[in-house]
Amino acid sequence: MAKILIIDDDELMCQSLSHVAMRWRHDVACCHTLAAGRQQLSANDFDVVFLDVRMPDGDGLALLPEIQAAPSAPEAIIMTGYGNPTGAELAINNGAWDYIEKGASVKDITLSLVRALEYRKQKQQGSGARNVVMLKRDGIVGASPRINACLEQVAQASGSDAGVLVTGETGSGKELFARAIHANSARAEKPFVVVDCAALPDTLVESLLFGHEKGAFTGAEQARSGLVAQADDGTLFLDEVGELPLAVQKAFLRVLQEHRFRPVGSRLEISSDFRLIAATNRNLEEMADRGSFRQDLLYRLRTFAIELPPLRERREDIRILARTFVDRVCERYSLGAKGFTPDFMRMLASYVWPGNVRELFNSLERAVAAAGSEAILFPKHLPTQIRVQVAKASVGTGQSQAESPTLSMVSFPRFHDFRESIYTQAERQYFQDLLSLSGENITEACRLSGLSQSRLYALLKKLELPKSC
Repeated sequence: MAKILIIDDDELMCQSLSHVAMRWRHDVACCHTLAAGRQQLSANDFDVVFLDVRMPDGDGLALLPEIQAAPSAPEAIIMTGYGNPTGAELAINNGAWDYIEKGASVKDITLSLVRALEYRKQKQQGSGARNVVMLKRDGIVGASPRINACLEQVAQASGSDAGVLVTGETGSGKELFARAIHANSARAEKPFVVVDCAALPDTLVESLLFGHEKGAFTGAEQARSGLVAQADDGTLFLDEVGELPLAVQKAFLRVLQEHRFRPVGSRLEISSDFRLIAATNRNLEEMADRGSFRQDLLYRLRTFAIELPPLRERREDIRILARTFVDRVCERYSLGAKGFTPDFMRMLASYVWPGNVRELFNSLERAVAAAGSEAILFPKHLPTQIRVQVAKASVGTGQSQAESPTLSMVSFPRFHDFRESIYTQAERQYFQDLLSLSGENITEACRLSGLSQSRLYALLKKLELPKSC
């Protein structure tokens, strides 16, 4: 017996869906506004949520991230009387189980519910649904529903040798996810070979991929193995696969099918047992329609597809990303810990980040450099173009950044974290001054500070400062 939540302002629709669910002996709760749905999700665990799109208090699709973030993470079935392809695509991309028009038959609705519950049971019990916490995820930072959904796909993809296509905007972390799939697979101890398809010279593509024999062409003074051969037993990662020339696409399709190829200038074929992961920021389907990418190769590449969200669609991760990146930069340059003002975080949350996580990291590195020895980061430390864009976007909106509930929820620092970062920096500065004033003489430093020698040593060790006699 499952627990079903129906969020729909149409009384008749609620009754019909309730009848379908109760016929299978499921518990049903109904509510007629998004606000009431939120209360139900926070107070109870559900297995499936039927969600209407047009609600009196907003767009139902906006509730999808909250449904995914709910403790029970129920499956969502979108119900709408105003179906359109764009809405269906948006719903599925945001994690909905199914998208059904209200005119659908009882049989179709029942089948969708039954399949969603079967999938949920299998996901909870099956070995393929490993907890994302157990994944090796070096460099992947975030805990938003969108990122957790991608990590679940990483766990699933890691359990097989199927080809994976990772898509997403520039700077969204495609290579990090490709490395995570490799690191969590049975091939983890074998090579991870990166091929930057955008950087392959047209005249040397086949040589670099498949290798060549001595004398195969002018300048081939000795035989060399190609990148495909180097990936034997490991993973071959084709980055920006959309840039692969058509002629090479045809040759590579056969390599994927047979795992055999002939180096340039050789009469003999060699084999390579590699697992393929590809990534692109381009729409390969549109390219295939135009004839600039082979349709059959696309089918081979996307046996398993993972679409990474842009940073603007997972703003709740900005705080943890900022904290992680700033700490990393401070450690690299041997700087003390730095705190954030609320305005600094609000500006990060307000910016659209066209360059995604990569742009965020570069901007934070610039901010740390601009701050120098200052303990707190202010908006002034951010690159000028970011401050200009945020200022221009806020003009004429009638609402200040401070008034935005979404921004304040995402960006306002936890008091403990803010206080600790300031205390740490203040302590470090105090003891640096103390050591300088005492000439790094511990006896004199104890006299000036009023601390015992053991206590002073303990604090110097905690702050990673040198101890002298």
